[in-house]
Amino acid sequence: MSTEDVQPYVSYREEDAIAILTLNRPARRNPITDPGMIDGLLAALARVNADRGVRAVVLTGAGSAFSAGGNVRRMAADLDERARSPVRTPAYYIEGIQRVPLAFQQLEVPVIAAVNGPAIGAGCDLTCMCDLRIASDRASFAESFVKLGLVAGDGGAWLLQRAIGPARACEMAFTGDAIDAATALAIGLVSQVVPADDLLPAALRLAGRIAANPPDAVRMTKRLMLQAREQTLPAALESARALQALAQTTPEHRTAVMAFMSR
Repeated sequence: MSTEDVQPYVSYREEDAIAILTLNRPARRNPITDPGMIDGLLAALARVNADRGVRAVVLTGAGSAFSAGGNVRRMAADLDERARSPVRTPAYYIEGIQRVPLAFQQLEVPVIAAVNGPAIGAGCDLTCMCDLRIASDRASFAESFVKLGLVAGDGGAWLLQRAIGPARACEMAFTGDAIDAATALAIGLVSQVVPADDLLPAALRLAGRIAANPPDAVRMTKRLMLQAREQTLPAALESARALQALAQTTPEHRTAVMAFMSR
């Protein structure tokens, strides 16, 4: 079963138990920092979390780019105002782009970034907010903030290091240089590179493999994976035994065990 809701900034389509979110400003290369894009993405993520029938999410971009990141035209228009009132800038980020990584962290189901083209600056960081990344052979990635005399205001310094490790992340962040899909695969930024025409099918196949598993177990596994990044081993073990106690009470667990025993 498939349903679709096309919004000005982010389109939302469900295919079976998979939600497909598409950044939908192709003429402007899907700038994630636009207020409309932020609001559209937050609304789509809230919709996913409210729907227990969704078991996985695929996020991609319309047109030739995944996301060009910041809107440089808007930056140019705001240069004088920001220079006059730097005290307002932190609030601008709190009320704007910084809501996005926090929303991804609260998302209960796995998210796959299907990176169809350039993912630049905040667009690169957006891929790192996802749990898994698959790239088209036309994709590229750049942590390019320094090229504009900026830092990653969206949490990129936290996100990118957890995706590829400190040394590779520092190289990308300090140079701002772009890498192609093959390099992204070699350094572990993505797990697959596929031909452009096969990108969405490949992402849906992976999402389908996730969605085929008991959904409560997948949600709890995602929670453990996120928590473990910040926990000591004793704390991670405590979280694991608490969630395991819940998992063992689910009908899904009983059904899976009985099915295994009947083979």
